[in-house]
Amino acid sequence: MAQRLRAADLALLAEESASTPMHNATLEVFDPGESGFDYRALVDLVDKRIAFVPRYRQVLRPVPGHLANPVWIDDPRFDLSFHVRRSALPQPGTREQLRDLVGRIVSRRLDGNRPLWEMYFIEGLEGGRVAVLSKSHQILVDGVETVDLGQVLLDTGPDPKDLGRDDWSPTRPPSPLGLAAGAVVESVRRPVTLLATGRGMVTRVAHTAEQARQRVGAVANALAGRRPAPESPISGEVSEQRRLVTVRTDFQDYRTVRQAHDTSVNDVVLATVTGALRNWLLARGTSSTAMRGLRAMVPMSVIDDDLEATSLGTQVTPHLVTLPIGEASPLVRLHQVSYAFKAHAETGRGVAANRLAGIAGFAPTTFHALGSRVAAAAPRSFHLTITNVPGPQFPLYAAGAPMLETYPVQPLLPGQTLAIGVTSYDGGVHYGITGDRDALPDLTVLGQCITEALEELVDNSTGARQRAPRGRKKRTEESHRRTTS
Repeated sequence: MAQRLRAADLALLAEESASTPMHNATLEVFDPGESGFDYRALVDLVDKRIAFVPRYRQVLRPVPGHLANPVWIDDPRFDLSFHVRRSALPQPGTREQLRDLVGRIVSRRLDGNRPLWEMYFIEGLEGGRVAVLSKSHQILVDGVETVDLGQVLLDTGPDPKDLGRDDWSPTRPPSPLGLAAGAVVESVRRPVTLLATGRGMVTRVAHTAEQARQRVGAVANALAGRRPAPESPISGEVSEQRRLVTVRTDFQDYRTVRQAHDTSVNDVVLATVTGALRNWLLARGTSSTAMRGLRAMVPMSVIDDDLEATSLGTQVTPHLVTLPIGEASPLVRLHQVSYAFKAHAETGRGVAANRLAGIAGFAPTTFHALGSRVAAAAPRSFHLTITNVPGPQFPLYAAGAPMLETYPVQPLLPGQTLAIGVTSYDGGVHYGITGDRDALPDLTVLGQCITEALEELVDNSTGARQRAPRGRKKRTEESHRRTTS
């Protein structure tokens, strides 16, 4: 029997619009070397591994009359070449060109008439490197029944595991009459189906009513000659275009700060983001009053007793924290952030970063997707989402090519012009900063502020360092090189 879309996933679909596409993306950079990793190798790799995520070959089919929620069915016209695409950068293939291309690709919604994912093999990067950009809709990945496709493509060694090809062929799709009859029978046999259908109807009606309310409010404000005051310096109307900034930092710096102040790497990451936001907003001329109440949704992993039999055995829960960006001292900011997460650590259900990264077959893409799902479903009492996922501290490979860098590209929620994803991997901590292209034209400066904020924490944690102090100008120039390299 076809699996029915859950009410929570239907709510995610209702939230989606042209300006807020609800998909996650990941940008990965590889060194093909002598591995022969090219477009055809990627297609072949996906072809061999996609059987582990059957949802990636399915589409949603609505039930006539909305008698029940839509169902997942095998796509009768599934075409792998449609989903795995080829692209190239013009010379010289800089990181700025790559980020611009990624921003344009993630701005586009996925085709709802096909399986809700795309993957791009991007050639022409400087140094002979290549990149893989993957997009997956949030309703595809729940961490239990379906993980992100990117998770099953990576190996822990240069010799790819030969898992063979599957003999998949699409099952015959049900007719509209069959879907309606099935919905009626299922509602009688399983009352929970009828309840889920009712929730789905309420979701659709509520979403339509909210859209109408927003339109009426916008017209009233326009007639009165006034504009709604933004909730924060990074709140506002979201356009249909995105901008991406990537920053790679050294994992050892976070360890240095953590050891000096008895905190966690997660605390240091959040303190770094807080310091970067502070410096960036000050550079924009934002008043200190406007910076006092910036709240972030930081999804956290916890042990789920009901999922102990699964490969992950964890779930992701929402955690709200007020970022102390009004505080001038980097060390005070660090301890304030650490205190904000102390209650989560004391529950005993929190998952340590080393345990999470050590799970067999773990890849951060799935947990970034789960984090964005949690944020989308939470009451909108925060201003931005920050997902921080620890990855393995050893290299991963795709078809024999080592992955050098991995950057999460998080979706923007309605009214929020900024989202930040962080992945630690193989000696580096990688920041993917997604912003609205129109609202945040200076997003590159925030990337520079990330490296400055981290250096400030390190300098204040090691006392007299071996290196000589650097002036503001030299620090900014080096930050710019790191951000664009």
